[in-house]
Amino acid sequence: MAALVDRICETPACGKPAKLQCPTCIKLNISGSFFCEQTCFKANWKTHKQVHKKVEKDKEEDPLNKLLQQYGSSVAEQYSSSSVWPGYMFTGDLRPHYPLSPKRHVPEHIERPDYADHNQGYPLSEMEVKRSTHIKALPQEDIDKLRIVARFARECLDAGARAVAPGVTTDEIDRIVHEATIERKCYPSPLNYYTFPKSCCTSVNEVICHGIPDKRPLVEGDIVNLDITCYHDGFHADLNETLFVGKVDDDSKRLVQTAYDSLMAAVSEVKPGVRYRDLGKFIQKVAQDNGCSVTRTYCGHGIHRLFHTAPNVPHYAKNKAVGIMKPGHVFTIEPMINLGTWQDTLWPDDWTAVTKDGKRSAQFEQTFLVTETGIDILTARSNGRPYFMDQLEGKPL
Repeated sequence: MAALVDRICETPACGKPAKLQCPTCIKLNISGSFFCEQTCFKANWKTHKQVHKKVEKDKEEDPLNKLLQQYGSSVAEQYSSSSVWPGYMFTGDLRPHYPLSPKRHVPEHIERPDYADHNQGYPLSEMEVKRSTHIKALPQEDIDKLRIVARFARECLDAGARAVAPGVTTDEIDRIVHEATIERKCYPSPLNYYTFPKSCCTSVNEVICHGIPDKRPLVEGDIVNLDITCYHDGFHADLNETLFVGKVDDDSKRLVQTAYDSLMAAVSEVKPGVRYRDLGKFIQKVAQDNGCSVTRTYCGHGIHRLFHTAPNVPHYAKNKAVGIMKPGHVFTIEPMINLGTWQDTLWPDDWTAVTKDGKRSAQFEQTFLVTETGIDILTARSNGRPYFMDQLEGKPL
């Protein structure tokens, strides 16, 4: 599960933190559209105002508005009841399939993180150190515990991956992952984290990250990312992979390969003394060389007793992340690579991040340990290969 970073200015190649939002976008209920200062906003006005025109045109053509104008509110309400979020303009073809299944049960004997039973899902221990940039170097005793939970998390992802097929719902995959997690006496870390309703994230097609498992069956040609985090004996471990659902098109193959290659380009640079901010340039180069872009809103993160903590690990070049790698640091790298724009937007569920142009996104993640000489991939698959490579070769999962 990716960490959220500060908004970045939407001016191409600017890269500065952005807090100013276009007032017309606010009025039209358009998410995103952040700029660092007025000069960037004015310089981009000619291009940016096209967004307003498109939204206004879409509203004019929206069936709900037409029904309202022609037949009044009673017929319009009938129509809107068939939609989860009436009037919301999706960027791609994917739709949520509600209602969600009930929250899954975790037996009382399984140790829980502090947010598990909190009404609002607040991770209080994380919140206490939210602004700290201190990166903890773990002692050997903690590393030993991390290796155990990392192995469990990998086994849970393996269980979910074997279920990926046309006709299988993401809710069914969540059930399989949940049961695999409980069997290993682990707590599924996403469950109730800031009230996230499921035990893993399943991000399909244009979903960048944090997709909520639901009743939509996977379809031949989809791609789906399974994001798994387990909590055991006081420690979290986090990983994800993108898989093919049946036969996929060439663009999807290129995208998934690029996402994996971008992760491995960063991995090859990890060793003591390297700045965390430098990883992004290696990721971005691979993405751009293959005609893809890198999501900037979400980043890799430190992980151990806390689900998300320092360091932040952005995946784009010229970022301002703080910290230098030292032996004992544990963190994730999880680049989110898109076929189209790097810009994202959020569904009204406040979790599902999707590409702003509706084009596909893919991601790979592992939990890493910095050693005296380099890196140890704690959540690596036993054969060292991602599942999509097996799929390309026609091997069973």
